[in-house]
Amino acid sequence: MAGGAGKVSHAAYKGPSIVKEIIYGISLGLAAGGLWKMHHWNNQRRTREFYDLLEKGVISVVVEDE
Repeated sequence: MAGGAGKVSHAAYKGPSIVKEIIYGISLGLAAGGLWKMHHWNNQRRTREFYDLLEKGVISVVVEDE
């Protein structure tokens, strides 16, 4: 019985699976890329809103003297 348990533990440790490693790498890459893209889109939206408000005259970059 102990031999069977040893055989199972040996079978469980076969080293890294190349296919799994590739899938994990692609998944992590896509997740990181998606987060970066969302960050980029948010910055683009903020910049667009800023220039729209600047063009409409709602905000100004010139400091007004009091």
